[in-house]
Amino acid sequence: MGLNSRINYEALRGADSAALPRYCQAVVPSSLILFFMFRAQGSDRTMGRRGITVSWSALPQSNHGMKDRAMHPLDNVIWNALTTRQAEFAESCGQARRFVPEVTLLGGISDPSVEGYDSLRGLLAGRGTVALFLDQPYQARNGLELAGSAPLLQMVCENGNARAAAIDSKTKLIELNVADSAEMIELTALTKPGPFSTRTHELGTYLGIRNAGKLVAMTGERLKVPGYTEVSAVCTHPEHTGRGYAGVLMTEVMQRIRSRGETPFLHVREDNVRAIQVYERLGFRRRVVSHLAVLRKGEAK
Repeated sequence: MGLNSRINYEALRGADSAALPRYCQAVVPSSLILFFMFRAQGSDRTMGRRGITVSWSALPQSNHGMKDRAMHPLDNVIWNALTTRQAEFAESCGQARRFVPEVTLLGGISDPSVEGYDSLRGLLAGRGTVALFLDQPYQARNGLELAGSAPLLQMVCENGNARAAAIDSKTKLIELNVADSAEMIELTALTKPGPFSTRTHELGTYLGIRNAGKLVAMTGERLKVPGYTEVSAVCTHPEHTGRGYAGVLMTEVMQRIRSRGETPFLHVREDNVRAIQVYERLGFRRRVVSHLAVLRKGEAK
């Protein structure tokens, strides 16, 4: 297989286990080539194909026609997550990936090319809506309908010394799981921190605070790329704001991320000034502005 070959997933589907392991590559933009080793194993969901799992490593190389620079793991972050640490949650079509819709609406394309958007239309042929993080505002494409958009600020916390204000000693942080899923969806529907579905909690650790038995605040982990984990779903019930819950929950989630040798990052709407101020007090710094585009399949012209 040549250096710039793409994985033929259809060819791998149902491949005889005797032919594995074998090495394949997925060429991605901005000079990062992700190498995958596929091996047969049970009923794993990796890349949406049964019987294939992925181990990965990333090596900086120069792609033909690309600028000769190394891609940062947080560039094109959803695509990078779905082709590395969170490949097990991916549905794929050509140069497009998305999380299984029951996990989250997020998806990505290898690059904003004709091929990338053609693949995205194929991915949406069966069902649903997808949310992309783009470097530039979305430009209309045939066969895709823009359902929503917003500028997003990506922030990174390189400084691990920040501490949140103390809260009432009687307030306990609890780990949330599938039994709490309905309440998590109810809270996120009310506070709107971003896409949250019935299986989003499977992406990482989620912590919450209860008051009189009711879930009133939570925070957790979402996107994961090499060396970084996203802090997400930061939300507090409107009747319980101003008590420091968000800072305490975020600090604990961040400490757990750092204990694994990883760096926390997050995304926030650029116009959410109050939230940005909280994040900056916790040590987050602005890295880049991206553009959220919520897309669904429209009528082809």
